[in-house]
Amino acid sequence: MKLLYGVQGTGNGHITRARAMQAALAVKGIEVDWVFSGRERSKFFDMEAFGDFKVFKGLTFATKSGKIDLLKTFAEASLGQMYQDIRTLDLSQYDLAVTDFEPVVAWAAKKQGLPCIGIGHQYAFDHDIPKAAHSFASDAIMKWFAPVSLGVGVHWHHFNQPILPPIIEADHPTDVVRVNRTLVYLPFEHSASVLKTLQSVDHAFVFHCADIEPGRYSNVVVKGFSRDGFKDSLHATDGVICNAGFELASEALSLGRRLMVKPLKGQMEQSSNALALSQLGLGLSTRSIDTASLQRFLAQAVVCQVNYPDVPELLARWLMTFPEQSLDELVKVAWQGVELPQVASPHDRQPALTA
Repeated sequence: MKLLYGVQGTGNGHITRARAMQAALAVKGIEVDWVFSGRERSKFFDMEAFGDFKVFKGLTFATKSGKIDLLKTFAEASLGQMYQDIRTLDLSQYDLAVTDFEPVVAWAAKKQGLPCIGIGHQYAFDHDIPKAAHSFASDAIMKWFAPVSLGVGVHWHHFNQPILPPIIEADHPTDVVRVNRTLVYLPFEHSASVLKTLQSVDHAFVFHCADIEPGRYSNVVVKGFSRDGFKDSLHATDGVICNAGFELASEALSLGRRLMVKPLKGQMEQSSNALALSQLGLGLSTRSIDTASLQRFLAQAVVCQVNYPDVPELLARWLMTFPEQSLDELVKVAWQGVELPQVASPHDRQPALTA
């Protein structure tokens, strides 16, 4: 069996999921060619596991100071280049395409009639799950950005829908957790402002960012980006403050870390993730990173741990025999034995965000 696997490269969460899937697919002996888009090739790091991967420009949302910048997004969009990439990508050698919200592979598969399975968090939004500030435009983006033959969504809870648990890497370091130390990862925020705010609170922080010289700044240790270095920080701290992307929050929950998220303004998915965390009682959310929100996190955030199964292994086995086992059957197997919090009914749902 030979797969073409497309990955949205804008955020590191998609790539983390891809690493977990790559390892599981390799164990099953499935041959995979990898495609990434949404980021320049030079800005990818620690990509050895993906072999001779392809990179396309694709589409991505530009951000500024913690919110979507629509003008910059449209200015930087290269629709003509993406159309050309879709038209020229030859899928004749593949048995199946898989995409994690990557548009070039998804649209090329649709154009050439190759079945394409969508595996990722975005495909959970095809179902009745907590959604915040969604509109016709946001629903259309979710449906048509990377269209698929079958969407396999992942989320922290199944919400009585055909949704799988999160895809999480299995190789956890064994570092001793240091209590009262919090990992901060806010790539869409203004780093200097975040650092200044962290310094205003009497607490130890490890702040990973790209635009501040690594070193100790009073109570804050600043580190750059590397896959292993970030994982070491995640496993050696007892709390996480991050934007409301899906993957890092999933890792934090699987490890039992206290969690607070700050959704990217104008991004329906992240606002919905913050809402879901609040409804499930798994974490706190905030509209801004300021002294008050940090103090609330330190005073109120509690440890919540969910022991999710080895979803990459289940998916790799399912893909090997696709379409023999239905998605409903796979979902039933995946959630067996997982202890989940109760979900608020729709009429009980409350706003997730606080000042």
